[in-house]
Amino acid sequence: MKQQISYQATAFYHLSQEPTGKEQEIWIVFHGYGQLAEFFLRKFKDFFAKDRLFIAPEGTNYSYLQGFQGRVGANWMTKYERETAIENNHRYLNALLNAHLKNYFSLPKLKVLGFSQGAATASRWVSQLDYPLDSLILWGGGFAHDLKWDGFEEKFQKTKIHVVLGNQDDFITPESIQKQEELIRVINVEVEKVTYSGGHDLHFPTLEKLIK
Repeated sequence: MKQQISYQATAFYHLSQEPTGKEQEIWIVFHGYGQLAEFFLRKFKDFFAKDRLFIAPEGTNYSYLQGFQGRVGANWMTKYERETAIENNHRYLNALLNAHLKNYFSLPKLKVLGFSQGAATASRWVSQLDYPLDSLILWGGGFAHDLKWDGFEEKFQKTKIHVVLGNQDDFITPESIQKQEELIRVINVEVEKVTYSGGHDLHFPTLEKLIK
């Protein structure tokens, strides 16, 4: 007979610098499947600034990338007990954001970027968020197919939303693009589609335009 139990857990994240509580922007950046937050955050180092704080949360599921030893990567969920994983992610990410926001007298703009698997995770998380979202960038992925759409249009009417894809990304198929286009029609918010010459990775010139 399967049962469940709730308990206090610990999760990890990385920061671009020691927060001062005076930053004007907070960027929360979600890594992809099999990545670690420490190394993913390094992709943004050229954009570190005293008025811009980057927070890279790390997925709480870990596994060896090959076999039973060697490099380890994190992921946000698998198909097994995925609903529980989604709920756990939301509690973790809400706690992380609130822990930092309480140090601000003047609340900063919140900007979110999700890469690959992190794109779906980011879209799920912001959909249940009460804090206003300035921008959402879904890179090498897209909106989660199981998003709760009630109120989405009203909540994100003022949010700048970008879906960014490489024209040589082997993980993106015509079918997945079609599904995303159907989802975008459902949510009825303005989404800017950005394409760059490259594969399944962050493309620096494109990233620079979106951040600056």
